[in-house]
Formats: sequence, C-alpha cells, structure tokens
Amino acid sequence: MSKIKLGYAPTRRGIFSAPDAVKYRGLTKERLIELGVDFVDIDDINEEGLLYNDADMQRILEKFKAEKVDGLFLPHCNFGTEYVCARLAKELGVPVLLWGPRDERPDEKGIRLRDSQCGLFATGKVLRRFQVPFTYLTNCRLTDPEFERGVKDFLKVCNVVKTFYHTRILQIAPRPFDFWTTMCNEGELLEHFNIQLSPIPMPELTKAIRVAKETDPAVEETMEYLRKHAILEVNEQELKNIAALKVAMKNLADLYGCNAIAIQCWNALQDEIGIMPCCANSLLTEEKIPVVCETDIHGAITSIMVQAAAMDEQPIFFADWTVRHPDNENAELLQHCGPWPFSIAQEKPTLGVPLAFDYPGSVRALAKYGDVTLARFDGDNGEYSLLLGRAKGVEGPYNNGTYLWVEVENLKRLEAKIVEGPYIHHCTGIYADVVPVLYEACKYIKGLKPDLYDPIEEEIKAYLRGE
Repeated sequence: MSKIKLGYAPTRRGIFSAPDAVKYRGLTKERLIELGVDFVDIDDINEEGLLYNDADMQRILEKFKAEKVDGLFLPHCNFGTEYVCARLAKELGVPVLLWGPRDERPDEKGIRLRDSQCGLFATGKVLRRFQVPFTYLTNCRLTDPEFERGVKDFLKVCNVVKTFYHTRILQIAPRPFDFWTTMCNEGELLEHFNIQLSPIPMPELTKAIRVAKETDPAVEETMEYLRKHAILEVNEQELKNIAALKVAMKNLADLYGCNAIAIQCWNALQDEIGIMPCCANSLLTEEKIPVVCETDIHGAITSIMVQAAAMDEQPIFFADWTVRHPDNENAELLQHCGPWPFSIAQEKPTLGVPLAFDYPGSVRALAKYGDVTLARFDGDNGEYSLLLGRAKGVEGPYNNGTYLWVEVENLKRLEAKIVEGPYIHHCTGIYADVVPVLYEACKYIKGLKPDLYDPIEEEIKAYLRGE
C-alpha cells in the first residue's frame, strides 16, 4: 500500500476559545492516529501546536517542505485564521483538505466557543482568491463516518496527484506504424505534467532478455510460477522466453526508474524472440508495474492514475473496447490478447497463442464479474481530459484472450464520447469504485479535465460532500 504523508496544521483565531482549539487539535490528532494516517504535526512550532500567525506559518512551511508532505490538512479547531491558511497552502503547493469539527450547543448564556463552520466559509473564499484548489470535508464530528471516509479518500487523491507528477514510463520501441491512435506529444507531456519517457530500442530489450536467461534466477522462479498457476500450451523454450522477457522488462524499469511500461508488442518483438509479450505484461501488471500494449503512452498514464486511486492495493487491467454485445444493447466487450493479471480471472488462465498471431505468449481467461471503474487519459491539440465512469461485468459469448463483457448505463452515449474524442479504443479498468477519487484528483492537475461518460457529476459531488 502506498504511504501518503499529510502536513497537519490545525488553526485557530484569537477572539474565539484558544483552550477549546487546543482541545480539538489533540482530539483530531488522536483520530488520525486511530485511522493509521501518516502525518507531520506542528506541536514544536508553538506552545499550542496551532497555526494562527505569519511568523509561525513560515516555520511550518519549512518543516512541511523538509518532511516532503504529500497533502495539507487544515482542521479549523475554532474559527481559524483564513489568510494564514491560504498563504501556507499557496506556498506548499500540495492538495489541501479543509475541515472543521461540528460546533457544540451554545451554553446557557448563548456563548459559542469555536464557530468552526463560519471559519470554513471564510477560508474557502480566501483559498479561491489565492487560486488554491482544495477538497472540502463536510463540517462533521470526528466520530462520524463521513470524517473517516473523507480523510481516506483524500489520501487516495493525494496518491493520484503524487504518482501522476512523478511518472516515468519505460517506452520499449516506437509505436507500431499502423497505430496512429497511440501517438503522443512527449515534449508536451513533460512541459504540462512533468511526465517523463525513457525510450529504449528493441535491441536493448533483447540484450536484457539474453542477460536474464544467463544470470537471473528470477527467470526460473517465473517459469515455476507459470507452471503452477497457468494451463500451459507452450513448450519449455517458449516458456523460458516468456519468463525472461518479464524479468528483463522489470530490470529495465528498475534501471531507468520507471513506474509503468509501454511496449511495441507487435511485430518486431516476434521477429526477435518469437513470442507475444502478453503474459509477461500480465505478470508485471500483477506486481503493480502496469504494462500497456502498442506503445500507448496515454494508456500507461491512465493505468498509473487508476492504480494510484486504489492506493496501489490492487492491479489494473488494460483493455480494448471492441464490439457490442450481440443481445444486450448497453454491453460491450473488453478484451486484449492476454495482459490482464491472473488474479482477476474467474478460471485458471491458459498460456498459449492469441487470436490474431501465430506466436505463443498470450493468455486466455474470462475475468470475474463485478463492478469496475473504467478510465482513459487522453488528449490532442494541446488539451487533455480523463474519461471515466462505472460498469459491471455481465455474461456474454466466449472470446479468445483475456476478456470481460461489461454493461454501462448508456452505451451509445459512451460510444459517441470515444469516437468524438479525444479518446481511442483503449481503456484501463479496476475492480473498485475510484470514480470520485479520480474526479477530485483532476482538481489538482492543471490542464486535466474530468469527463464522466454518464451524467453522475451531482452524485459524485454529493458523495464527496459526505452525503
């Protein structure tokens, strides 16, 4: 599981109760510890451990930067000091979670100690003036389920943003000539999003395969894994090539510091080593190193975002939108030659030959039914968006490769979005509902717009509000 570190900067304002603010600073800290949140506090900055003036703000900023926090949490323990919160958030430049505990009943004299909600209204406005995007966690009690859900979802948002801006993709060979759809603008990705590519030629991969065969014990370990977990329709030499390819790609990803891979899966690779890379892709994707086909850089970006939205606790699957269901008007076939993780199959996978090629190395298996999130990062003409929505696995005809028939609310609406762009026939799926997390994460990625293929925006906003 990914570990996200929050900067914990509870705030107060002088005209309200400082002792009550200190009390809620401690109670909130205790709740974060109960939830297993990794955070850096400001107890050493002043006696109260609270943010309320510029002098302390600068010291807090330096501490949080030194600790490399991934997000900023601003609990309003009483009204709070909105302009200092905004200055800190602006300078820190990480996702911001704004929240305050629900106020108690006024006492018999009509006295209120905190007015936390009123302070949240003020800070939200000033953050907007500073052009600082923020996530609002509804004004609730520490023990309310909304608090736990909101904090955990914010950690996922931080993980998406952190992963996105620290992505380096191993590009193995150029895209296949016929796949103009997977062209990308490498310079623009770097300039807009700090996404880096590490391109290598096919001979560098084949050399790494030879070295792995000769020296790396992981090749035999991978072969043994496949003997145990797959039905084999390949010979021993082909099995060794498949295992060596997997090991070589992992070693190259480590060498170049990459968190995803895009490979030209046909046809140069078959001329060089005589296999399809699908199974090797499957094994690496299972290990949370997403591998995508046809050198689809935007597909690799999608995959790391979707995986990060689930805190890297489960793998993604990379698929083609292919054909409509013969009987179900809102169902579609998701399929590819075999790069899906074994763990999502509802049957023992078969390692053999794919539908469109005469080379071994593909995987055949029906994926398990269930609810999935589907997404696609893409762009053209300098504009980028993230298509996303929900689907569910349904029954349908047998298909070669790794496949799943999925039903959506309105397939014609989805079909039009894909055709009209900027998307293509590739998407990334995961067995989790991460639509709200990805939607919210786009708020922090300048130049990336969320694009829901179903009209569920108000539903997502309500969820994020804690409803």
